[in-house]
Amino acid sequence: MTEPKTERVPRRRAETRRRLLDAALPVFAEEGFGRSTVEQICERAGYTRGAFYSNFASLDELFLAMWERRSAAMTEAVRATFDELTATDLPDVRAIVKHVLPAIPVDDAWFRVSAEFTAHALRNPSLLRVMTAREDAIAEALMPLMVDLLARAGRSIPDPVALGQALVALHDGTSAQCLVDPANPLVRQRREDLFVRVITAYTKENHDD
Repeated sequence: MTEPKTERVPRRRAETRRRLLDAALPVFAEEGFGRSTVEQICERAGYTRGAFYSNFASLDELFLAMWERRSAAMTEAVRATFDELTATDLPDVRAIVKHVLPAIPVDDAWFRVSAEFTAHALRNPSLLRVMTAREDAIAEALMPLMVDLLARAGRSIPDPVALGQALVALHDGTSAQCLVDPANPLVRQRREDLFVRVITAYTKENHDD
């Protein structure tokens, strides 16, 4: 039976959007966000400018959609890691870090593009507000998982917002160090050590009454 036209159109649109998003990251990473063009992304994806503008109003909107998709994938990876763990896997903070940190990879292309876009957003207050709101939404999705993980290791978080901000800053800073010196195993070990120290500093040990 032939698929109804009303169903084919949304599927084609979703496929077009997916291919444009897939094409955007390598173009942004190779050319730089500020030097990339709609035409370059369309050429990589195999579409025309019309296909782009039927899905996105601008490269800013495309990047934000790409960021949202990537954040959702990262959140699901952390959730999957959480679901695989058992209570015996989590004797302390370091055990949590060792299990969860691989779900938040250090990605060269993404780091370059996101750093450039952040600099771009700092010159655009309305865009910066959108980024801030979306970062808050990511933290709100991830921190309950961290609260549960730490509770299973016998620790609680007095201020989840402060810990979330500290972890984002730590991830960004140590990602840069890992990318600058990728062959040095000590850099990644220090990254793990720093996560342990920061989480320990922002949490407290629970004591049975």
